[in-house]
Amino acid sequence: MNRPKTNQTAGQRTMAVHAGEGPDPTTGASAPNIVMSSTFVLDEPVGFSAYDIPEDAPYVYSRWSNPTVRQLEDKLAALEQAPTCRCFASGMAATAAVLLSALKSGERLVMSDANYPGTAEFARNNLARMGVEVAVVNFSDLDAVEQAVTPSTSLLWGETPANPAMRITDIQAVAEIAHQSGARLAIDSTFATPIATQPITLGADYVIHSLTKYCCGHGDAMGGAVLASKDDMRSIETDAQIHMGGVISPFNAWLINRGLGTLPLRMQAHQANALAVAQFLESHPQVTKVLYPGLASHPHHELAKRQMKNFSGMLSFQVKDGEDRVSRMIFELQVIHYAVSLGHHRSLICWLGTDDLMASSYHLTGDALRAYREFAGDGVFRLSVGLEDPEDLCRDLARALD
Repeated sequence: MNRPKTNQTAGQRTMAVHAGEGPDPTTGASAPNIVMSSTFVLDEPVGFSAYDIPEDAPYVYSRWSNPTVRQLEDKLAALEQAPTCRCFASGMAATAAVLLSALKSGERLVMSDANYPGTAEFARNNLARMGVEVAVVNFSDLDAVEQAVTPSTSLLWGETPANPAMRITDIQAVAEIAHQSGARLAIDSTFATPIATQPITLGADYVIHSLTKYCCGHGDAMGGAVLASKDDMRSIETDAQIHMGGVISPFNAWLINRGLGTLPLRMQAHQANALAVAQFLESHPQVTKVLYPGLASHPHHELAKRQMKNFSGMLSFQVKDGEDRVSRMIFELQVIHYAVSLGHHRSLICWLGTDDLMASSYHLTGDALRAYREFAGDGVFRLSVGLEDPEDLCRDLARALD
């Protein structure tokens, strides 16, 4: 099937609007249609094995490929400057697709010790049960990363900025460490989005997104994505996408594709608002620490400036009375919603206690725990700064903090 091509030298805003799309050849419709069909009529017989699908195969079954989903995949690949993309039903489905496809029993995974708790739990519990050795390390400490890599290491997994500690990983440096040992590097770039960082251009082999967050942008559709080379994507297509079946709904793909059209503009506004809110919080007497890559006070600010074209809308902050402030946040905030998730047009906040994360997800001890507490203390409020007027957000926070 002939698909529209977008000039890869086009600007980011142009690709966000046009990549993967074109007028409908039958109706001339400018906006993409939603193809909800689960199956497709064929002109000739095709094999029914996932291992026999040729690259130019027609659409056969929506678990294999779907026109609406393909539009989303093509647009993401263009924005990420990646060879190919496959989309999934959620960010965790995309995460599992990489981890289960790239690792086997007896191999070693070196993973950041500060990342999305669901990823940490999946690695520590599910992968370990399958015979994969899992080592966690501070990915901001390159010497520690290098020391953690052994001959059996086949994959390194980082997240930058990291959730919720807001650590920044030097993607290029970690990619060099991985490749020197024959391993691959996967980067969860959900907080950064393709607008801030294109990890494959810095040496990463896999990029993972929870599309539910900024790429959708409106809090009304779930999805995930993996971007990689064609060779690295083959096992993900067969083992994870087709055989495990965690594919995205065409309707959700359509909603997320629509969200991508405004992603560059939204990220500009998210960054501007987050910086204003971060500066307000830094000046508030009840706030003891603010972690935002766009602030000069962030320990990795210089790296963030080199690696990120946009500082995103995510920040974490500590307050004097920590967890005791949660109920007040829930009942006093009028503009900001106390809720999980992030990257929506509305602002969201939640408390992430260090002791709770250690007990349920990270299980860090000794120097690793001390290093985490240097960033996150006893816990942080993770704030996803939305698109409201920043003055209203600051007044809302002041009401809950005063």
